[in-house]
Amino acid sequence: MELSVLNIKGEDTGRKVTLSDAIFGLQPNEHVMYLDVKQYLANQRQGTHKSKERNEVSGTTKKLKKQKGTGGARAGSMKSPVFIGGGRVFGPEPRDYGFKLNKKTKRLARLSALSSLAQDGKIALVENISLSAPKTKDFLNILSGLKLNNGKKTLLVTGEVDKNVVLSARNVQKVKVATPVALNTHDLLNTDTLLLSEAGLTALEQLYTSAE
Repeated sequence: MELSVLNIKGEDTGRKVTLSDAIFGLQPNEHVMYLDVKQYLANQRQGTHKSKERNEVSGTTKKLKKQKGTGGARAGSMKSPVFIGGGRVFGPEPRDYGFKLNKKTKRLARLSALSSLAQDGKIALVENISLSAPKTKDFLNILSGLKLNNGKKTLLVTGEVDKNVVLSARNVQKVKVATPVALNTHDLLNTDTLLLSEAGLTALEQLYTSAE
């Protein structure tokens, strides 16, 4: 698959780049993508929810009434779950929702997501983006030139962390900046356009060819 290289004004530079079939030409595996997204979302959960059981609530442990002869059920403590203010039975406890996923599975999931974007024509290639200072207005002008200021989600992949670009894009809605190492399947599937800088594409290919 070939992509035309655009400049930051959205103009065709006349150059074309061929995407690697080993990264962008696979048959997407939906199941491994599902597993990787599931793990990503599970890792976002804090798992700090908690309710008190009967041994943790405050209250008297005195037996409320005699065992027999009252005509009602036995009651040993106000902390029993059957009473208002008592403990909760099998309530939520703090826990970690994360689970293990093999590295090869995660790698296949990300390659599948990249291939899926390529098949859907959602990848654009631009010359390296650089800003002299962190300025949101300048970054918005670049998006406007690339016709990506349409309210849809854009994921910009740069070769390395550029503080000026990151700070300039930080307050722009539906735009995310990442390096190839930081890419995850969730973000790849949750974007309308994958905007690759030339340095970002080079770093991406080096990352996945070296991992083979």
